Amino acid sequence: MSEPNDAFDALYRTMGLVRVVTMDPQGRATLEYEAKPEQCHSGGVVQGGFVTGWIDAAMAHASIALNGPQVVPMSLELKVSFFAPVRPGLVIAEGWAERNGRRTGFYEGHLMDAQGNVLAKGTSTIMLMDRNRVEQASKDARG
Repeated sequence: MSEPNDAFDALYRTMGLVRVVTMDPQGRATLEYEAKPEQCHSGGVVQGGFVTGWIDAAMAHASIALNGPQVVPMSLELKVSFFAPVRPGLVIAEGWAERNGRRTGFYEGHLMDAQGNVLAKGTSTIMLMDRNRVEQASKDARG
């Protein structure tokens, strides 16, 4: 992963990241989040975009664990299936590599509650981009 910076810190705060539990070089990652009441819509259910973001982040961390910090995982396709409502409290996102190529990877992940119940599952096709090229393009876009 890249060096910590204000943008990442703000993103992690917004998403409710508690900690990155593991980043296994075999292509697995586990992250813990605190689902907050302000992330909920009617009935105290966490909005699906946060759920999707948590699973997406776990799959991205699994890709970085496998491919190294010089790679930026860019989602080409992302699908999430919701099995049960996510409520405020601790949730665990896990991601893992199903197949990983030189330029593209196929990843899966899920979100569980603190008791280990799977609340949602996701799949992603990820393009493996060179970090230097991505960062340079961002600088160029800002002018």
